Amino acid sequence: MTGSDAALAAAFGMATTVPQAAALGFEPGTIADGKAMMSLPWRADLVEDDSSQALASGIITTMLDHCGGMAVTAVKVGQFHPATLDLRIDFLRPAAARAAVTVQVHCYRVAGPIAYVRGEAWDLDPADPIATVQGAFVHNGVPA
Repeated sequence: MTGSDAALAAAFGMATTVPQAAALGFEPGTIADGKAMMSLPWRADLVEDDSSQALASGIITTMLDHCGGMAVTAVKVGQFHPATLDLRIDFLRPAAARAAVTVQVHCYRVAGPIAYVRGEAWDLDPADPIATVQGAFVHNGVPA
């Protein structure tokens, strides 16, 4: 396994082996070159309230944060073990009723011990995001 393959495997594993991610049912998608995508199928036990039937905003926040860590991990395996330092999420609208949510986050810069990410969450149409994220993660690795 090359370093790049190992980075992708490590990032993929974050979506399936971290207890919180596994309990919530995160499903990893494409992971490559500092970019990560994951989705979460709709589940009745994860709704905001019974009348909306939309996935809770806290679940979407968790997805964006977790996917940000995956994107940072996908940069350098074995060197980057990220922890959230700063996270800004702007909710643009509620998720659609009974809809799965997908998130995609890109680690666009690493400067010293800080990795910077940005991304979006959507349900039915990627052109109509539910939320956007911008954040910084501290890592214990060697800067790129």
